[in-house]
Amino acid sequence: MAMTMTQKILAAHSGRDSVSPGELILADLDLVLGNDITSPVAIKEFRRLGKDSVFDRNKITMVMDHFAPNKDIKAAEQCKMCRDFCTEQEVTHFYDVGEMGIEHALLPEKGLVTAGNAVIGADSHTCTYGALGAFSTGVGSTDMACAMATGKAWFKVPSAMKIVLTGSLRKYVSGKDVILHIIGKTGVDGALYRSMEFTGEGLSSLTMADRLCIANMAIEAGAKNGIFEVDDINLGYIREHGGAEPVIYKADEDAEYDEVINIDLSQIEPTVAFPHLPENARTFAEIGDIKIDQVVIGSCTNGRLEDLIAAAEIMKGRKAAKNVRVIIIPATQRVYLEAMEMGLLRTFIEFGAVVSTPTCGPCLGGYMGILAAGERAVTTTNRNFVGRMGHTESEVYLASPATAAASAVTGRITSPWEVMEA
Repeated sequence: MAMTMTQKILAAHSGRDSVSPGELILADLDLVLGNDITSPVAIKEFRRLGKDSVFDRNKITMVMDHFAPNKDIKAAEQCKMCRDFCTEQEVTHFYDVGEMGIEHALLPEKGLVTAGNAVIGADSHTCTYGALGAFSTGVGSTDMACAMATGKAWFKVPSAMKIVLTGSLRKYVSGKDVILHIIGKTGVDGALYRSMEFTGEGLSSLTMADRLCIANMAIEAGAKNGIFEVDDINLGYIREHGGAEPVIYKADEDAEYDEVINIDLSQIEPTVAFPHLPENARTFAEIGDIKIDQVVIGSCTNGRLEDLIAAAEIMKGRKAAKNVRVIIIPATQRVYLEAMEMGLLRTFIEFGAVVSTPTCGPCLGGYMGILAAGERAVTTTNRNFVGRMGHTESEVYLASPATAAASAVTGRITSPWEVMEA
């Protein structure tokens, strides 16, 4: 039978010639991921299973990124549990302070995921790796524990939504604007337990940073996973980062989709998601004068070098608006080093920003940028739920690095077009 990209990957990993939406399958896994928040629970469950060793020490990775460097005693104890477990199990890919980065930026950078892989992670934004042509999805810590023990996971095969991209993005418009536009159309449950499959000639205008951002936020539309058709761009990235030999799965021409959405990239404008859901997407024709208190540029969604370059272009030679705190968080040590060598850190500091070590920190209201009651933040992170970055009476506005930087210049939510054309 005809299958989508995701269905073909799941069929191959379950030893089947074909699978159908709604079927329950047991699939082999190429990588199992945890972080310092989710791994301790998984480790405890793994112990309860009575297992002495993980299924493959080369196919498990733990990244200390949410509360690391440790913000308090509890965070230190969580990281210690992960560190001790990975030492005991001789886990190859354990990343701690000094080596770590934000997990969903780090793993592609390290070449740990390639096209055709099946990956699970005890973090909802594990769907990021679909940008590489892999099936990847978030799971709970108990599923992670079972996967560490067996190398397998159960899935219900998802149906699919096809997103056909045409045209090219305009200057200062990026993948973040694209996915906010899409979520604005679908709603936060519009792709519920479906695969969002991206194709079309417009793919050629999307960089890997764009694609990783878009796949990352597929979960914000309720999707099981997001996945991009494999082309020269993601294959080039895999080769550059030393990834394993890719296996390319292409959807059958007669594959069935629940829905087909056509997006002309040339019509996408700078977009902001208003509180308290990513679906509250607005363009600047719909945005009034909204004063802000903080800007955060970073996260697994938008902390890559390309994101920092976009922000620096707008900040260079300018100063942050009075009373606006600006926090820049490179997603990995490599990104941090490259940004330093390019002079971006000087640009940020002269602008009036602080530059942090890689961390998820403020994205989940952990540390490094907590909001007080009544405060507003423009941030390049992926969620803006009530209390997501601090007090329940604070507000989080999701935007691209360019829009966040422009807003830091003016002290209000501002389009990059306005700042750069002034």
